[in-house]
Amino acid sequence: MATADQTISAPSGLVKGLGLLDATTLVIGSMIGSGIFIVSADIARQTGSPGLLIMAWVVTAFMTMAAALSYGELAAAMPHAGGQYVYLREAFGPLSGFLFGWTMFLVIQTGTIAAVAVAFAKFAGVFFPPVSAGNYLVGAGRIGVTTQQLLAICAVLVLTWLNTRGLREGAIVQNIFTFAKAAALAALILIGFFAGRNHQAIAANFTDFWRNSSFDFNTIKLVGVAMVGSLFSSDAWNNVTFTAGEIRNPRRNLPISLAVGVGIVSLLYIACNFVYLSVLPLAQIQTAPQDRVATAVAGAVMGSGAVYLIAGAIMISTFGCINGLILSGARVYYTMACDGLFFQRAATLHPTRHTPVFALVIQCLWTILLTLSGEYSDLLDYVIFAVLLFYILTTAGIFVLRRTRPNMERPYKALGYPVLPALYILCASVVDILLLFYKPRYAIPGLIIVLLGVPVYYLWRKKENNPMVGA
Repeated sequence: MATADQTISAPSGLVKGLGLLDATTLVIGSMIGSGIFIVSADIARQTGSPGLLIMAWVVTAFMTMAAALSYGELAAAMPHAGGQYVYLREAFGPLSGFLFGWTMFLVIQTGTIAAVAVAFAKFAGVFFPPVSAGNYLVGAGRIGVTTQQLLAICAVLVLTWLNTRGLREGAIVQNIFTFAKAAALAALILIGFFAGRNHQAIAANFTDFWRNSSFDFNTIKLVGVAMVGSLFSSDAWNNVTFTAGEIRNPRRNLPISLAVGVGIVSLLYIACNFVYLSVLPLAQIQTAPQDRVATAVAGAVMGSGAVYLIAGAIMISTFGCINGLILSGARVYYTMACDGLFFQRAATLHPTRHTPVFALVIQCLWTILLTLSGEYSDLLDYVIFAVLLFYILTTAGIFVLRRTRPNMERPYKALGYPVLPALYILCASVVDILLLFYKPRYAIPGLIIVLLGVPVYYLWRKKENNPMVGA
C-alpha cells in the first residue's frame, strides 16, 4: 500500500514515492561506477599529456552538464515514466523512441548492468580469492560459468528482487550506497591532496602540463577519441528521467536533481584526476597494473593495504550503480509496453507494490544472458556511438518541440538556450564523427545495432496492431 507521502500517479498507477534527495542520489549513483577508478590510465596513454588528460574530463563535464540542463526542460514539460524514450517519441515520432528503447534493452542498459556486476564480482575477488574469472564451476571458456560470473548474477538477482518489492526499497538502497560511494571518492581526493602529494610527480606532470598538444585538429582528435572512457564513466545521468512518473513534484525536482547530481559527480571526477597527477607521474598512470589508477595512488599514499580499501570502495560503488540502473531501466520498457512496443505483460504493475515486475524480470534475464556470454564489454564499446547519437537527437528535440508545440507548458526552460544546447549538439557530433572515422570498429557496429531496430519496429507494430496510447 502507498504510504501517506507516496501518492498514486494517475493514470499510470505508479507510486509518487521519490523526493528531490532520492532523484539526486539516483543521478549520482547511476553515474559513479568503476570507471573513474580505472579509465584515466587509457586516456593518459592515448593523449600522452597531463593537460589533455584533464581536458578530456573537463570537456566531458561540460558536455554532460550542458545535456543535463537541456534535458531539464524536457523532463519538466513531460514528467512521465520512460523519460528520454518519451521525449524522442514526442519530438520525432514513435520509431525514434522505439530505437532508443530497443538499444537500451538490447545493449546499453542491460550490457552496462552486466559489466558493472562483473566489476563488482571482480573486486570481491580481492577479499575472496575463489571468486575469479579463471575458477570455473561448470565447463570452460565461452561455454563455462565462473565463480565471478555467478557472483555477478547473484548481485543482479538480489537487486532485481529488491526492486520488485517496492519503490522505497530500491530508493533506500540507492541512497545508502550513493552516500557511501561519494564519501569514499571524496576521501580518496582529500587524502591524495593533503597526505599524498608527491613533489616529484607534481614537477614531472605540471612543469610541461600541455606536452604533446598544439591546439590543432590533431589535439581535437586525440581528446575526442580518448573521451570514450570519460563519457562512459559519466553516463547514465539520464536514468533519473526514466523514473519521472514516480517523482514527487517532478516539474521542479527533475531539473534540480539533474543539475545538482551531474555537477557533484563532475567536480569529483575532475578533482580525482588532479589527485592522480599529484601523486603519480604520468608514466605510472599510463602503466598502472590492470589500469587500476586509484589503487596505485592509494598504494603510494597508504601502502599495500590500500588495495583492500579501494576494492571495498569499488564494490560499494558498483553495487549502488547496479541498483540504480535496474530500478530506472525497467521504467523504459514499462512505458514502451504501454505504447504497444514491448511485451504487453511489461505494461502491468504489481497490484499492491505498484512496481513493473515483469519489466524488471525480463531485464534481469537478458542481463544474465549477457553476463554468461561474456560479450557485454565488447557490446558496450560498440554502443558509445549510439549513446551519443540518442543524446544529440534528444537535445535537438528541444528545438523541434519549441517550434511544433510552442504552447506546451514549460516550468523550466533550458539554461542558455539556444546556445548551450547547440554547443552540446556540436561537441557530441564532433566526437561521434571522430569515432566514425578513427574508431570505426566501435562506431559502425553501434550504428548497425540501432538500425536493426527499424525492421523490428515495423514487425512489432504489425504484430500488435495497437493504437498508440499516452505514457
